Amino acid sequence: MRCRLLLLLSLLATCGAAGAAVAAEPAWVSVAWHDVKDDAAGHVDRDRYTVGTTQLAEQFDWLRTNGWTPVSLDDIIAARQGRRALPDKAVLLTFDDGLASLYTHVFPLLKAYGYPAVASVVSSWQERVAAGETIAYEGAERDATGFATWAQLREMAASGLVEIASHSHDLHRGVLANPQGNQQPAASSLEYLPAPGRYETEAEWRARVRDDLARSVALIEQHTGRAPRAIVWPYGEYHSEAEAVAAGLGMEVSLGLTNGRNGVHRLNGLHRLLLTGNPALAEFVANLPQIPSQRIQRAVHVDLDYVYDPDPAQQERNLDALLERVQALSITTVYLQAFADPDGDGTAAALYFPNRHLPMRADLFNRVAWQLRTRTGVEVYAWMPLLAFDLPDTDRALALSVLRAGQDGTAEPADADYRRLSPFLPSARQLVAEIYADLGRHAHFAGILFHDDAYLAADEDLAACAPAASWPGSERPIEDCRLSPAQKTAALVDFSLEVTAQARRYRPALRTARNMYARVAIDPSSEARFSQSMPAFLAAYDYTALMAMPYLEEVAGEHPAWLRMLVAQVARHPAGLDRTVFKLQAKDWRRDKWLPAEELRDHFQLLVRAGALNLAYYPDDFILGRPALEPLFQGLSIRSFPYRKEQPR
Repeated sequence: MRCRLLLLLSLLATCGAAGAAVAAEPAWVSVAWHDVKDDAAGHVDRDRYTVGTTQLAEQFDWLRTNGWTPVSLDDIIAARQGRRALPDKAVLLTFDDGLASLYTHVFPLLKAYGYPAVASVVSSWQERVAAGETIAYEGAERDATGFATWAQLREMAASGLVEIASHSHDLHRGVLANPQGNQQPAASSLEYLPAPGRYETEAEWRARVRDDLARSVALIEQHTGRAPRAIVWPYGEYHSEAEAVAAGLGMEVSLGLTNGRNGVHRLNGLHRLLLTGNPALAEFVANLPQIPSQRIQRAVHVDLDYVYDPDPAQQERNLDALLERVQALSITTVYLQAFADPDGDGTAAALYFPNRHLPMRADLFNRVAWQLRTRTGVEVYAWMPLLAFDLPDTDRALALSVLRAGQDGTAEPADADYRRLSPFLPSARQLVAEIYADLGRHAHFAGILFHDDAYLAADEDLAACAPAASWPGSERPIEDCRLSPAQKTAALVDFSLEVTAQARRYRPALRTARNMYARVAIDPSSEARFSQSMPAFLAAYDYTALMAMPYLEEVAGEHPAWLRMLVAQVARHPAGLDRTVFKLQAKDWRRDKWLPAEELRDHFQLLVRAGALNLAYYPDDFILGRPALEPLFQGLSIRSFPYRKEQPR
């Protein structure tokens, strides 16, 4: 990207409205509790998931006096089947891990209020403590006194108030998930096998997870008299393949741990509000409605090429430098390169994750993304091309290329800048979709940032005229291949959503962002050159990463005035400021010169005063500390400069 940014400003073509599907109005919410004890110490408690008995009773009482109706799993299933409607302000109460307090503290309150609930158990824990073992749980060892017994679970199930769900048999743990040694959720990760030096196959993963869940189902049915109808995924981590395994064992309902409201249109991956820190009643009340809100982003855009080193020890030192810098910046998000681009031409000739189609430079993206998530708390977006992939098979690459008319009128590859695969050729789309599926399978990350390689200039793409051509995201033939700029924009948006769907098979909560040139926001007619449109991007993606880069755009005059004008143009669009990330450049590529960090700080603060909410910059040299840290912190950090607080989530 570093070199291509200079070249792309002389080309391209734009986008038509590709509206995102509007989900049905959510109808109900769910809350997840864990342990309950009389002396819960809030945020200083060793177990941050503990809630006090008094606080739980207050929460139950507030629900009753404020019109909320706890519902059962039966009610949820009946609503899905259309047999009866849920009441207004419906809430599903859930309690995870099968702890002793479920019987001693929670069950008495459920009986007193007449509230139904779902209780999930890790069946191996019940088995192990009954055999005299202890379980490491939230920093302490627990013996049989720390867990509900099978007899107590049977009694609660027989009451008609408590539905026992599976929390797996032994998937509430990590497995080795990369060569570097990271432990990641067992249900949703491919296990790395050191002896043969490979990952388990899909068939091996499926057999492992199915055997585990089948054991859980059998034990719950044996001890309670009823097989579970719901799976509560450990750590809230799951994917569509895991859901299929659970459904095949009779668990048609699944619950995760993402915030949000639920509708009656589906029973899988249900949202739940996770309670931590023994919240005061006011905090519980504020968060319970799960009002949708847009996350505010403060982001750094990172080249994984800077982390990579053929020496593993140096590579780890590079990673440590990145983690320390991100931690010091106090930001929310990292846009992390997932493709290798050491020559800076912007086209992916190799990738940083195992995949079916391109060489793997190093198995590195999963490691770095996980370390960023767990050690700094940021959300990681995988920065990926949409079209610009250099295939090892040159003949195949040429056959799948974006085409334009040559000087003699015959079609030729349009490779003056990025070398791109055509979004209109089913074989090319399948290849790219499989790359995105492999990315989702081999890494845990929060979102995708689409590179700026997705464009079709006025004389492109003649591949749409090929007999095999079809519209992205469908098998619909293209009746007239003389596409307008708006049609080309729509096609690229549809293709990006098609590949996102493949990644979401394994990471269902993925969000999306896409780079956009500033000129498009300023002059909508630039769509014909850049295949981009602010209305189309706002409709299709969670965020538009607007490249607010005055040096790149060769802005004449004062940069502050240009930036203020850019914010004003974005603000004209509904939700424009909520869903646009203003990404500054930290380096003047034309002059090969890093910009002063103080200039970045001043521009960030100017953007915020003008109304911008989401900020980012690119590039960052975390090895040499460029730009300087302190001014960056002052301008970008969520702790340093006034910003709009998010609504409770």
